Amino acid sequence: MRSLKPKILFPLILILLLGILFFRVFPEAGQSMERMPRKIDAIPVSSKKYNRLIHEKSPYLLQHAGNPIYWYPWGEDAFNAALAENRPIFLSIGYSTCHWCHVLEKESFENQEVADLLNENFISIKVDREELPDVDRMYMSVVQAMTGSGGWPMTVVMTPDRQPFFGGTYFPKDELIKILTALHLAWNDRPEKIAAVGKKIQEFLQSPNEIASGAVVLNEEILKKYYQQLSQRFDSEYGGFGIAPKFPPTMQLKVLLRIARRTGDKKPWVMVKSTLDHMARGGIYDHLGGGFHRYSTDRTWLAPHFEKMLYSQAGLSSIYLEAFQRTQNGMFESVARETLDYVLREMTAPEGGFYSALDADSEGEEGVFYVWSARQLKKILSSGEYKKVSKVYGVTAAGNFKSRDKGTNIFQLQKNFAWDIKSSAAMQSIHKKLFAVREKREHPFKDDKIITAWNGLMLNSMAQAYQVLGDQRYLDAAQNAAQFIKNNLSQNGKLRRRFRGQEARHPGGLDDYAYLIQGLITLYEADFDESWILWAENLQKKQDELFWDLEEGGYFLSEKNANFLPIRKKEFSDGARPNSNAVAALNLLRLYNLTFEEKYIFKARKILSAAGDMMDRFPAGFSQMLIALDFYLDRSKEIAVVGPTGSLAKDAILKMLHTRFIPNKVLAYASPKTTSRLTILKDKYTEKGQTVVYVCEKNVCKYPTGDIDKALELVENRKRYSLN
Repeated sequence: MRSLKPKILFPLILILLLGILFFRVFPEAGQSMERMPRKIDAIPVSSKKYNRLIHEKSPYLLQHAGNPIYWYPWGEDAFNAALAENRPIFLSIGYSTCHWCHVLEKESFENQEVADLLNENFISIKVDREELPDVDRMYMSVVQAMTGSGGWPMTVVMTPDRQPFFGGTYFPKDELIKILTALHLAWNDRPEKIAAVGKKIQEFLQSPNEIASGAVVLNEEILKKYYQQLSQRFDSEYGGFGIAPKFPPTMQLKVLLRIARRTGDKKPWVMVKSTLDHMARGGIYDHLGGGFHRYSTDRTWLAPHFEKMLYSQAGLSSIYLEAFQRTQNGMFESVARETLDYVLREMTAPEGGFYSALDADSEGEEGVFYVWSARQLKKILSSGEYKKVSKVYGVTAAGNFKSRDKGTNIFQLQKNFAWDIKSSAAMQSIHKKLFAVREKREHPFKDDKIITAWNGLMLNSMAQAYQVLGDQRYLDAAQNAAQFIKNNLSQNGKLRRRFRGQEARHPGGLDDYAYLIQGLITLYEADFDESWILWAENLQKKQDELFWDLEEGGYFLSEKNANFLPIRKKEFSDGARPNSNAVAALNLLRLYNLTFEEKYIFKARKILSAAGDMMDRFPAGFSQMLIALDFYLDRSKEIAVVGPTGSLAKDAILKMLHTRFIPNKVLAYASPKTTSRLTILKDKYTEKGQTVVYVCEKNVCKYPTGDIDKALELVENRKRYSLN
């Protein structure tokens, strides 16, 4: 994430808040107004006073549809109302599986006193950050600049023309009431202070996007610096980087794998292996049901924040698959399979798309679905089984998790047990019993909206899993998801962001295009159906048309004038998900190696160059961009396989190419009887029913070979460098 220059805004916010403290809180402030009528009469829609979220499809917005607040969704109706009534806008942003969003709703948004203050004095807007990520990013940058931190639920107060002048995250009810009262008084009595803060924030918003200010040589020195920075932050005892809370460092581990591959140095691999091992053993991993929770609240990966996000499953299954490719270690395969199987079981729509998330809460409390007391376990298991599960997962009568029920335990595979213990017949029987009981509990809420971007990430991982593991279920899932998006979220060549309740809504952003294009390229490399590449190229053309910055290079996050935002932002650093400009750069490199169209390599270089200064100064914040850079700097291989469809030799060669860790390659296949539109396959021939492999660099090919060992030697030849 780019520097947010918080010092610019701190003094002005303090001026505003100190001024507010001296305002007299009038007796009438906060008095209850007339309750919202249950029956909406026939007055014009624009002037009706009611909670408009009842018309929405977003699960998060619908969670607030019963509040006594006159919520609007983000849009023109809300802005027109604010202008017409000259009221400030109270903007609340969150998402359906956010624990503290639930707390805020129950504590404040269901409270009539809070509702009266908002209904009397503000136009209230509720935003699902997953539906409108560009709106979320815009105002999150403001909150971070104001306060030095950010998170959800997010609160922003702004003028009717959407100029922010106050921001924060979660506020307890009593504090929120004081803030709303003070801001109302400031709006009426001290408009000059609000205008002063708003002006400074507007200047901040209009400050330059993330863009390089000078020229940096793009070479392996940046990767070396990246390794040094991560080495200093590596937790050698528990894996991961830094202290609690710990988020799974998926992209960092992918870069370290690539550094280890090209340098031959074992130290980067040690960091990867340690982190993957500790995460898989910890409570952040669901040992009964598979899949990962969002992050760990502690250093040891024991106590997670219990949300399960689709994008987490996509990223983590991918890194475990890559680790398995490198080592053939069964633990990595098992974690990847269990995570993907969890997605197939719990997060896949019958029509083929993938759902978004599972809540952290059930029965009104976080984590209770997943934890066990000794008493509960003893009722379900035999004495011998209880002793075994206690030893394997560290169960005690005192427990290791604080909840309303004393003595509850999060399962954590103890360090004196190998991962294989989980696959023993005894442990499999225990798992089956406990899983059956857990299934009868009240399940966490499932956010069943289907987001194009996140589906792109997941279908990419499913297609990757088919390549590595050869399981047809994963290929079917990837194909079905791609087809679902094509049928439901693609309209006149443009993507929509979200599908739910038979409604496709909101313009697709850069994330949606870049992540989906990535998934389609990987899907082609799994099933070699060229229609996926044709669609990817069409989407790439549309992405260029909608988002490309003609002046400075790189892609804006959203379309011009999209979602009523005053400016367009551009980012190159990673967040919880891989940076979409960086994903786009790698997509362009892969498309170039398949087609050799110069427009692709030109834009990829422009993106890498634009991010160059920032990567050089703080490479640890640009992991996904470094993955693209590693592809660009390496002897990235164009591999074309030609052979009969039923050939055992062809199957063996493709299996070798799929199961080896060879990240900087593109792979194409055609039978001798087909005509391909891809340049990589043009003029590639075989005779007498043989299978041959062409290994090329920059469209210059080595002599074709049908020998699998020789082919492996050619593809493993990489550009090496040293970390010393």
